[in-house]
Amino acid sequence: MEYICNDCPRQCGVVRAEVRQEGQVLPGFCHSPLQPVVARAALHEWEEPCISGSRGSGAVFFTGCNLRCCFCQNTTISMGGTGVPITAARLRDIYGELIEKGAHNINLVTPTPYKKAILESLAEPLTVPVVYNCGGYETTATIDAFKGKVQIYLPDLKYLDPALAKRYSAAEDYPQVAAEAILHMYDQIGPYELDDDGLLQKGVVIRHLILPGCLDNTKAVIDWVRDHFDDGQVLFSLMRQYVPCGRAADYPEINRRLTDEEYDEAEQYLFDSGIEDGFVQEKDSASEAFIPAFDGTGV
Repeated sequence: MEYICNDCPRQCGVVRAEVRQEGQVLPGFCHSPLQPVVARAALHEWEEPCISGSRGSGAVFFTGCNLRCCFCQNTTISMGGTGVPITAARLRDIYGELIEKGAHNINLVTPTPYKKAILESLAEPLTVPVVYNCGGYETTATIDAFKGKVQIYLPDLKYLDPALAKRYSAAEDYPQVAAEAILHMYDQIGPYELDDDGLLQKGVVIRHLILPGCLDNTKAVIDWVRDHFDDGQVLFSLMRQYVPCGRAADYPEINRRLTDEEYDEAEQYLFDSGIEDGFVQEKDSASEAFIPAFDGTGV
């Protein structure tokens, strides 16, 4: 039976191929087959402390993305196609292997192109929380499909400026789409809950990566979170880890790291906002050393 895909806000309406042949370029914005393509599956220590914990998050990095962020740190998989085709059954086995290694959760990184297979892989509940780790560019229908299967949403809120969203991620409608998606995630999951060890069991963690020269956008994101959520409802993660990657060299204004002054201003704005539930990053987080090797590990 043909699978006509409108799973993400691109609403491509293309007939998705079951598998991708070597060298084949598939239709649709994400160019992804229905069969999952995974570039890495391993314990990951570099998420927020409440997700990585002491043993690591069981991160499954999928190939393909419904955004085109010119600065993407994972360009080789988000746009480069690097990865290993697997079945939904193998995906389920990978979850079990990561749990056996001590994973605090199963962390689905950029899962949107593989909604159908991931839902199949989660037909039976896991023994640890499932994290839906995405760029925030989601439809409410896709979020609804994961109700009861995902316990933690980890979306980006990259932009509230449509011009920046268009220029850097080819998604002018990103601000309203991501804002609606995040509110919908919260409506589904409710307030966050931590266990006695400080590990997140359910909830929404909103991430925002500060871009060079875009402090007004960052302040708008902080304001939006403050205006839409009360203490104890969501966690907010202000990310300092930007390094020029991907095609950043084609955009001179962001082809540099953040200055200390930029980050200090953003961090102070966050502190002054009254948002208390969340995380900030140290300066050394802006390093290529924290980009995983997408070499098929664990796949």
